[in-house]
Amino acid sequence: MAWIQTERNLGGVGDLNYPLVSDIKKEISAAYNVLDREAGIALRGLFIIDKEGLLQYATINNLAFGRSVDETLRTLQALQHVQSNPGEVCPVGWQPGDQTMTPDPVKSKEYFATL
Repeated sequence: MAWIQTERNLGGVGDLNYPLVSDIKKEISAAYNVLDREAGIALRGLFIIDKEGLLQYATINNLAFGRSVDETLRTLQALQHVQSNPGEVCPVGWQPGDQTMTPDPVKSKEYFATL
């Protein structure tokens, strides 16, 4: 509750457009293998779970450094794109509007020929 009640410029998260979950019993952090049991704290874990309930993306960082919001957003957009466009994959560094690839050894050469 304190994270939401504290503005971002003061170290909190302020108003969010998505749910924030509390893990007082450390059950979620243990289930996702981000709990440092010795220290009794969770590492910085980020998980993107699709609407089918499948884990599509995970990153776990040590406490000393944070995650990239821009990379998380790009990954989420790539996930949404490929789920809406079966038969396409997003190459490294893909951004919305960029060309995608066909995951086929022969057809992917069409993509590489444009680089």
